[in-house]
Amino acid sequence: MADVIQLLPEYLANQIAAGEVVQRPASVVKELLENAVDAKATQVQLIVKEAGKQLVQVVDNGAGMSPTDARMSLERHATSKIRTTEDLFKIRTLGFRGEALASIAAVAQVELRTKQRDQDTGTLLLIEGSQVMSQQPVACPDGTSISVKNLFYNVPARRNFLKTNAVEMRHILDEFQHVALSNPQISFSLYQNDLEVFNLPAGRLSQRIVALLGNGYKEQLAHCEEVTPFISVKGYIGKPESAKKSRGDQFFFVNNRFIRSAYLNHAVLAAYEGLLPKDTHPFYVLFLELDPKAIDINVHPTKTEIKFEDEKTVYAIVRAAVKQSLGIHNMAPSLDFEGDVNFAPIQPLRASPNANPFGDDYRPDALASAAARAAAPAPKEGSKSGGSERALPQRPTEQAKRELEAFYKSLGQTIVPDLPEADTPAAVEKFEKATNPLVISNPIPAKEAAPELPLPEQTAGPGNRVVQINQQYLVVPVKSGMMLIDQVAARERILYEQYAQALERQSGSSQTLLFPRTVTFTPQDFAILREVSAALHDLGFRFNEFGPNTIAVEGIPADVANRDERELLEGLIEQFRNHSGPVRLDRREQLVRALARRLATSSDNARLSDVEMTALVDRLFACSVPSYTPDGRRTLVLMEVNQLQDLFRKP
Repeated sequence: MADVIQLLPEYLANQIAAGEVVQRPASVVKELLENAVDAKATQVQLIVKEAGKQLVQVVDNGAGMSPTDARMSLERHATSKIRTTEDLFKIRTLGFRGEALASIAAVAQVELRTKQRDQDTGTLLLIEGSQVMSQQPVACPDGTSISVKNLFYNVPARRNFLKTNAVEMRHILDEFQHVALSNPQISFSLYQNDLEVFNLPAGRLSQRIVALLGNGYKEQLAHCEEVTPFISVKGYIGKPESAKKSRGDQFFFVNNRFIRSAYLNHAVLAAYEGLLPKDTHPFYVLFLELDPKAIDINVHPTKTEIKFEDEKTVYAIVRAAVKQSLGIHNMAPSLDFEGDVNFAPIQPLRASPNANPFGDDYRPDALASAAARAAAPAPKEGSKSGGSERALPQRPTEQAKRELEAFYKSLGQTIVPDLPEADTPAAVEKFEKATNPLVISNPIPAKEAAPELPLPEQTAGPGNRVVQINQQYLVVPVKSGMMLIDQVAARERILYEQYAQALERQSGSSQTLLFPRTVTFTPQDFAILREVSAALHDLGFRFNEFGPNTIAVEGIPADVANRDERELLEGLIEQFRNHSGPVRLDRREQLVRALARRLATSSDNARLSDVEMTALVDRLFACSVPSYTPDGRRTLVLMEVNQLQDLFRKP
């Protein structure tokens, strides 16, 4: 039998290996910018055209290369960063594997110009698909200029998988942001299609943060620093009030290298515990410095994931540093020992199954009478208070209301019976019965069947009553038993179908704002906004570009409550960016789901009136798929009578 294993041709092996390092134009940007930083440059310029598909060019004033080094830099596994195995454990440079330029040259047309400071002329190299087309001396400034043209020109399948220009530009902005933030001592500039996007002079880290992320952070930065023999943590965190729905402005750098770590992010969130509004994320730019021997950065080709030798210690120090900064800047809550604080009494543990959970001196009849006296209204002027007529209690004080509410919460009952509104003995008697369910004033004879227990007074129509529980769920009686509806999930399903229809008709109704409002985004969020602007217009949003990374909002969807347009759009962009599921969705479907989810969660824990509960139930069952949200979560649970009976059967 003939031999079948053969060595791959060098050009094919290079193209396969390039797939690990060069995934999109942003990968090229990352590698070239990091090489410029390693070359000790003080000025770096990034030029992109057609979101990097046509051109990615990085120009720096670094050390430059000799003609031999320029040629060797394009060979695989050729590097100036390491020499021995021991060097892997003391890496301080951003690059070290010698794969980046070789991988880029394998899938693009590359033009390399470089010159050392002590040389009179530089070197020009032209490469196509790993093949050196020409090398010659050339007059050029000190430093290196690398132009990467027509990325994936020789791998059309890879080029076809690239996203739209808006998506690819967003990834390029991310990589530019990471390198520029970690090196504030270097001047950076970015040009897109001959338009200047960023011009960042060298300066302090705080200045770089404001220049990159916007003036909104100017008054929101709090310095964070903790130095220990094992690790040092330095940087800035945001004040709690600057927290946003988007989690994009969170950056960790280890030995000046950008990393992603859910573990360390949890450490920061633990330090902010109790200070942030629900579903918001704090801002931070934190630099960790530790011995290179204590980390392993050679885990992933992109080098954004690392392993710590002692991750628990790193977690504890990061959390302590952030917590200390919050305390120093008076952003953490403090105890006021001089104030008049009323602490709730500690309730004793239940001693035995037969013990009274409310205490030995608990008397339901006395409690109901006390509650009625505290809550009943005052008699009207001129009414009789003596003789055989029943005297009506005084109107409740605020303290009495609070005590009554606290009692019901101690029983685990979150819905407190409404206080009587009419000054009549019948109303008081009705309230006494509601507040004293353990006492039956008129027992039913044994031979008679017990009547159906009435539900609370909230009604959704004749013969059908809806009850809201914990401002989160709706209980709806049905013929076969009981239905429990998650009001947030139900609202998400309703909104999704509504917006999906509007998007299909491309005629979403809009409410015009009295005055246009300007909203400024980060460059990354603005790139996403431009990407989905057509779909947003179909949903009812009306806005126009109004300067760099800024829009003027003129209208919002008609059924969206008047709110902060910035918060609404930022939350929508964040959900659009982070949406993940078992299937790939097109952009418009993804946007509709994100908008429905965003608006539905904004109404979480909302108290609904009778009319609102009725409308919610009716609109849910008018949906084509009322039982599930678009991503498959249940909106309702049906419990039949026999299931309810099983719950109360004797075990």
